[in-house]
Order: sequence, then structure tokens, then C-alpha cells
Amino acid sequence: MPGKPRILVVEDESGIADTIQYVLATDGFTPVCCSTAEQALREFRAQPPALAILDVGLPDLNGFELFKQLQELPGGREVPMLFLTARSDEIDRVVGLELGADDYVAKPFSPRELVARVRTILRRSTRAAPAAAAASTAFVLDEERRQVRYYGKPLDLSRYEYGILRLLVLKPGRVYSRDELLAKVWDEHSDSFDRTVDAHIKTLRAKLKAIAPEVEPIRTLRGTGYALNEELPATPLRG
Repeated sequence: MPGKPRILVVEDESGIADTIQYVLATDGFTPVCCSTAEQALREFRAQPPALAILDVGLPDLNGFELFKQLQELPGGREVPMLFLTARSDEIDRVVGLELGADDYVAKPFSPRELVARVRTILRRSTRAAPAAAAASTAFVLDEERRQVRYYGKPLDLSRYEYGILRLLVLKPGRVYSRDELLAKVWDEHSDSFDRTVDAHIKTLRAKLKAIAPEVEPIRTLRGTGYALNEELPATPLRG
């Protein structure tokens, strides 16, 4: 991950949240703090973090339920998560780990120990899953197989849908006019029209939305053309 790893901290006690934020920032991370599950879901949708620290006792939703909802978001199953709670009962620890959490820390805790656990989880996740890294990447373009994977899932694309998406993925943020797309993707430019491009963009968006309903990967620039959202990571695979 380029830059400082982004850590989502969901903790409603301001004193504890401030402490966690300070030690994470001091240790080279970028903490993003939320005091409610609603805020956490919004932040996660905007950009999945490298790791999430979830307090079990949140004011608007149980931390275990938040964990389940985060896992259902695009990229959610690839993000390591650690539970933080004031309760040290073994049943809570068991529930958290059985849900699939990567670790569990009971309050009161050592902030430095928490950071050490975060580093350990991130190292373990990086070593164990190059495939998971690809799954958390929005687009993976395999030109040899003429295949595009979106959040780890292969897209069933027609020839022209693949051609359009390939161009967009190779240059995120680059705006292609309808005429450019016709010239680069269609063999018989003269037999195709602007509305042909629009129709294929519409079907492409439907297939992408079926996988990640909250994400809008293809931008429309009125009177200009189309571009891939440059904030979404894309990985071309070269043969």
C-alpha cells in the first residue's frame, strides 16, 4: 500500500480514541476515527482501510454486527479487523474470533501493545495473501486472457464491453470521447454511433454495480465523454 497505511478506528470514548489516534500516527499510520457505526460504514464505503479497530460497545450498533456489515461491503472481507472492548469475558473473545476477527484486545490495554498487534496483523495479511491484495484492488486487467476482475470477481463482458473497460482501466482519470472509443474499440467506426457507446457503458455499469452497488467507477463528463474514477486502484497484468 503506497504511503501510510490507513487505519479505521471505531471508538466512542473520546479519551481512548485520542490515545489510539496519537500512537498510530506516531508510529507511521494514518488513523481515521469514528465514534459511531454509521460513520464507520460511511468511511469504509469511501475507502476501505488497511485495517479496522472496532469497539464492541458502540452507541448505535453492536461491534459484532458492525463487523458483519463491513464484511459485506466491497473489499470488506480482505480488510483485517481487531475487536476492542471493555469486557474481558471469554465468551466475547470467542464470539469475536469465531466471526473471523484477526485479534481481540480487552480494555484497559497498552497503546504500544495495540500498535504492535496492528503491525503483526498487517505483516501476516501481506505475506499470506497476494491474491487477497488483488481482490481489494478495484480492477485487475489480465490482457492475455482478455479478462477483467472487479473486487476479485471476474466480469462476464462482451467484446466491446471489454474493449471499453480495458481502455479506461489502463489510464484511470483519462477522459475518452465517444468518437475516441468508437475508433479504438469498434472495427467498423462508420457503422456505429454515439448511442452505441452509451448503450455499452450502461450495460458495463450494471455489471459493475451488481458486484459493488455503492461504487461509481465510470464517470460521465457531460459533453465530453467517459473516464474511470482515478481514486479506484487498478492493476494491469502483463504477460
